[in-house]
Amino acid sequence: MTSATRTSVQVRETKETKVAVTLDLDGGGSADVSTGIPFFDHMLEQLGRHGGFTLSVKTEGDLDVDTHHAIEDTGIVLGQALKQALGDKAGIRRFASLTVPLDEALVEVALDLSGRPYLAYDVDPVAEWIGTFDPQLAEEFWRAFVTSAEVTLHVRSLAGRNGHHVLEASFKAVARCLRDAVRVEGGGVPSTKGTLS
Repeated sequence: MTSATRTSVQVRETKETKVAVTLDLDGGGSADVSTGIPFFDHMLEQLGRHGGFTLSVKTEGDLDVDTHHAIEDTGIVLGQALKQALGDKAGIRRFASLTVPLDEALVEVALDLSGRPYLAYDVDPVAEWIGTFDPQLAEEFWRAFVTSAEVTLHVRSLAGRNGHHVLEASFKAVARCLRDAVRVEGGGVPSTKGTLS
């Protein structure tokens, strides 16, 4: 990561998964995603598009076991990429909150690029499965992401009967909040401590 470009390339390989993420916070909103889990790909594409990032995610995982490792490890690596791309966080807005509708679904998100990992996740997944995606694993993805990125994130569903709509609204809401929070609008680190780490 350089001061001129807020980018990161991260690769993590274990016996269970291999994950490669490239992130450009100022890239303009495009995503190239391949995880072997189509609905999860669709959700990560929302992060790139609505976050205003250029995002590439390539995940190979032990999908013959289940999708848990691939989804969680993708969250870990994406969080690492965000943390590196932000650097010392000088001038960023830091905070953001938004409520996003998708048809009957309504999801509220608030986040703080605080340097302190915390997840409050109150989302009824509604559906048992969406294609090959287990909606319960969305929480595991966000927990892994906030832990690696050191972000405080609150996600709460206010309404929704369709699991696809609820989860898509949540990913879009997080994406838009990230887009606002990473925006550079000042010169110093937005903390009375002088650091966000």
